[in-house]
Amino acid sequence: MNRLCLILFGPPGSGKGTQAKILRQSFGLAHISTGDMLRERITTRDELGRQLARIMQAGALVSDEMVNRLVEERIDQPDAKAGFILDGYPRTVSQAELLTGLLKGRNIPALVVHLKVDYNVIVNRLSGRRQCPTCNTLYNLSASSPSSGSAVCSLDGSTLVIREDDRPGVVLERLKAYERQTEPVLEFFASVGMPCWDVDGASGAPQAIASGIEDAIRQFRGKSGAVGGEK
Repeated sequence: MNRLCLILFGPPGSGKGTQAKILRQSFGLAHISTGDMLRERITTRDELGRQLARIMQAGALVSDEMVNRLVEERIDQPDAKAGFILDGYPRTVSQAELLTGLLKGRNIPALVVHLKVDYNVIVNRLSGRRQCPTCNTLYNLSASSPSSGSAVCSLDGSTLVIREDDRPGVVLERLKAYERQTEPVLEFFASVGMPCWDVDGASGAPQAIASGIEDAIRQFRGKSGAVGGEK
């Protein structure tokens, strides 16, 4: 029985993490965020963690070898047996080539969802974003949620912090790195015949955007035979 691999593609701040959380609940898929995996490693403060911290604070990309290894281990975990959502991976053609091989070897069909958002919108989004250091919940100071103007997390009361990779100077470097290394990945996906669904990531509320993605997933599953227990 085939699993489903949903690849959420788009620049930093395009809403991949938000959409992944909604779609995870809808289809029972594991949410695999390479960014979260890397940040968790940084908190260990070992030698590798310190190296990762320096790379991410500078807005650079972590080596393909390291990210590939983390992803390969993660997709074989028990919670990903029904399928998974890749959030922030692949970011380079080299990573995309490896992923294609991993999916083919495991007979896992994949659908790419490309969230398209203007860069000016992204800079505004990320400059107002804060994160809970305890539960990793994200907030935006310009949003209308009850905690948007608060300095504490509504779930556990922890003081919200600015992620190092959300600082304006770092955001610009991340967008440059995206243009240079990640946009060619879409061309690679097209060359190998991987289906891609373009979505306006700034066209409405997150739930409304997710509804359109959910329709695309249902159509794709019907054609490919992929599964992933819809809830």
